[in-house]
Amino acid sequence: MSHPNTDVLRLDWAKGDGLLPAIVQHWLSGEVLMLGYMNAEALAQTQASGQVTFFSRSKQRLWTKGESSGHVLALKSLRIDCDADTLLIQAEPHGPTCHLGTSSCFGEDQLPPLGFLAELDALVAQRHAERPAGSYTTQLFDDGIRRIAQKVGEEGVETALAAVVQDDEALLGEAADLMFHLTVALRARGLSVGDMVRVLKARHH
Repeated sequence: MSHPNTDVLRLDWAKGDGLLPAIVQHWLSGEVLMLGYMNAEALAQTQASGQVTFFSRSKQRLWTKGESSGHVLALKSLRIDCDADTLLIQAEPHGPTCHLGTSSCFGEDQLPPLGFLAELDALVAQRHAERPAGSYTTQLFDDGIRRIAQKVGEEGVETALAAVVQDDEALLGEAADLMFHLTVALRARGLSVGDMVRVLKARHH
């Protein structure tokens, strides 16, 4: 981890008597999943194992998220705030993060609006892997890339026409259809919305 905001040697452990708050965020959608606390040993174990580990203040021991439920948090990245006294953990959750069964310990509907694109991409990926019967997405994958590409073209034309001659609601509906079918096309080629976003970011920079 070479970014200056990931230099763990800068961490100010003394400020919190050896514990630092660790905010866990979904690495793709940006959803805030939970808040825990880490000591130096928990941080070291998180980096070594790749599974987010905290120091439990109630149990007074290290606690790997999901050690009982299996709903672990796979470490994707680690950042340190400007004062070096708070950690931002980006992770991939394997199952619900909260013991109440929700994706976030802060309740449902905490997903940032644009974060739903990551959720849609994950759902399309799941459909591609599992191919559930009766699913429209499954049917698209079964029909193959040429049919999927045809649908992208049709939805693109309909979106363009809606932009010129229809109202906002119609345009938004057609744009949503286009985005869905584009997501399916990317997945059919082994790609994701995240891959597309990386290209956009590279062009921006």
